[in-house]
Amino acid sequence: MNRQSVPFLDLAQQSAEIAEDVLPVWHDILTKAAFIGGAEVSGFEEEFAAYIGVEHVIGVGNGTDALEIAYRALAIGPGDEVIVPVNTFIATAEAVTRVGATPVFVDCDEHLLIDPQAVAAAITPRTRAVVPVHLYGQTADVEAIRAVADPHGLIVIEDAAQSQGAHSTAGRAGALGRVAATSFYPGKNLGAAGDAGAVMTDDDDVAAFVRNYAAHGSTVKYVHDRAGANSRLDAIHAVVLRAKLRRLEAWNAARRTAADRYRELLADMPEVAVPVTRAGNTDVWHLYVVQVDDRDDVAAALGRQGVGVGIHYPYPLHLTAAYKGLGYRRGQFPVAEAAAARILSLPMFPHLSADQQVDVVEALRSAVRAGAVAEA
Repeated sequence: MNRQSVPFLDLAQQSAEIAEDVLPVWHDILTKAAFIGGAEVSGFEEEFAAYIGVEHVIGVGNGTDALEIAYRALAIGPGDEVIVPVNTFIATAEAVTRVGATPVFVDCDEHLLIDPQAVAAAITPRTRAVVPVHLYGQTADVEAIRAVADPHGLIVIEDAAQSQGAHSTAGRAGALGRVAATSFYPGKNLGAAGDAGAVMTDDDDVAAFVRNYAAHGSTVKYVHDRAGANSRLDAIHAVVLRAKLRRLEAWNAARRTAADRYRELLADMPEVAVPVTRAGNTDVWHLYVVQVDDRDDVAAALGRQGVGVGIHYPYPLHLTAAYKGLGYRRGQFPVAEAAAARILSLPMFPHLSADQQVDVVEALRSAVRAGAVAEA
């Protein structure tokens, strides 16, 4: 049987859909040479704030900067500890390190989201904040996290880089903590034309700090209140983000349809554990992460059949060389460690067709069952 190649991610179809909206505005920006700030940036910030349900959105250069500047806005620094899930992209912890604080890792739950019980056990007198990561397009259980954090006066900072449009019964991801950070890396549900990010908050003081710090510590040209950074959302990215934001709900609905179709197609394959939505969540399926035995062999077999896959993430943060010095040991976070050996991200994007999904699942079926025969 001949199957079509299926990419892990196809951004070309998104670009084609928004081209008529974007290209004339880009031409206008080029003509006017109005590259930094301006109406497109402020327009996107206002529109995204209304969409998320927060008072302030401040565009910055990328998602890692968004996290770092959010930490700095809350005066987190040397001597402080910040609780971070061990199953996340390194930027969540990296930004903690960049402000001089110490990331404290905790395990994840059955949804591979930060475990509130693990958070409770990790709190010390030095703990300043907890960072629930809305991973894979889910919303972490921020309500449970706040129930643990609030009695200790801890700050909840959301990492919402993979969850634009996701929500729980408590509200949208990005509007559930004191402050949130997001990435608009091109592959995100809401992606720019390159690196970009934002900080979201209802706190006027936090918003003012972020806007000032990201512009070299200045709100008036050549008047610098602090030594800040150069981290701005450029106009060319804002144009793309505005066009995509208008389509985000439809694109997220298409992702949910694709996730439902995967679940149906995989229903007769007990060898493949499919993701389950947390009660009360409306997920946006940034990634569709299944679990299989012999994951590396299965991934290689899918690649040979022309199916693009990913692994998010192959190494829990405590097992990376970057954080070896914190003294964690293998076996300390059993849920994340077990999942890291089994997780496999299947193709997922808004324009993924039903026929492509059938081909993905047939290739997966072949790969998994070929491995089972080889073991027998």
